[in-house]
Amino acid sequence: MSLKRRDFVKLCAGTVAGLGISQVFNPSLVMALEKAAKKTPVIWIQGQGCTGCSVSLLNTVHPSIKEVLLKIISLEYHPTVMAAEGELALEHMYEIANKYKGKFFLVVEGAIPKAADGKYCIVGEMGGKEITMLELTEELGKKAAATVAVGACACFSAGIPGAEGNLTEASSVKTIFDEAGIKTPVINIPGCPPHPDWMVGTIAHVLLYGIPELDDNARPKLFYGLNIHENCPYRSYYESGTMAPVFTKKEGCRYDLGCKGPVANADCWKRHWNNGVNWCIENALCIGCVEPGFPDDMSPFYESM
Repeated sequence: MSLKRRDFVKLCAGTVAGLGISQVFNPSLVMALEKAAKKTPVIWIQGQGCTGCSVSLLNTVHPSIKEVLLKIISLEYHPTVMAAEGELALEHMYEIANKYKGKFFLVVEGAIPKAADGKYCIVGEMGGKEITMLELTEELGKKAAATVAVGACACFSAGIPGAEGNLTEASSVKTIFDEAGIKTPVINIPGCPPHPDWMVGTIAHVLLYGIPELDDNARPKLFYGLNIHENCPYRSYYESGTMAPVFTKKEGCRYDLGCKGPVANADCWKRHWNNGVNWCIENALCIGCVEPGFPDDMSPFYESM
């Protein structure tokens, strides 16, 4: 089945008549991806992080995680969801990376520490030799067709692991690639964690059409192209000067409580989370987790900018 890129973009943006934003990845997209997925392996590795990005991916509803793993992506390695472990799993990973050199896609979750030669994050062992996240990222990165950095920790200034006071020299995928002279394209999918649609949608776009249009921070404009504050349903309260004194007061803008919506760019305001049930500003505020400099530049979270 053929799905034109413009229709894919409309699906992801929720602009198809009668289609809710939480239903963007409908059966037509899943069917279109089945053939492409079988030809394109995905290797997913994890560094310094909380596994929140993987948990977010597991919460995808349209399509279900079963469809994501079996139909949309040919997931060959993922430390959290795979059944295999140890050298058996690593051997398969390396086999896929070598067999499909220049054709597989690498997904990196978590930051990559450089201090102590990367020994702050050991991700496996083969033949009695420890493998660091640093060397694995470099080795696989050189062989991948493209790399997707998922979550704030893998993007920009390495999120929470890279915050002020860290001792591990936690770094982003792009930083590691630049320092090692690796030319493989990097797509950033920031968020703490990212919405499952952002991850599945980006990978789907790469499989079907190649790398999507990116902004100056290498984020897909498809999901990160609009400012949260400018599109916030609470914007009218800001214009009228009606500010919420506490989170529980629904009538009022959260700017004075510390909302970072004015400097954050993502489609949370229309996509919503938890299968379209709610989003951050309805219950609390935006902490700017999709932006470079998070969390340091967004701190303190609960003070106005």
